[in-house]
Amino acid sequence: TKSKNHSAEFKARVALDALREEMTLAGLSNKYGVYASQISTCKRAALEQHDISLPAAWERSRAGG
Repeated sequence: TKSKNHSAEFKARVALDALREEMTLAGLSNKYGVYASQISTCKRAALEQHDISLPAAWERSRAGG
């Protein structure tokens, strides 16, 4: 089988859904038709690209900022 190349827009949409953490990786995998490891990779890449530390982001959201 041939590997499927996903667009940057698709990867961003998957990463945003993963960052919201409203669904499990398995749920997102079923929704988008990709492996859970690919979702984790998209999420990690988004965090690294934007230099986001999740604990710091959580603290900001709790503080209202």
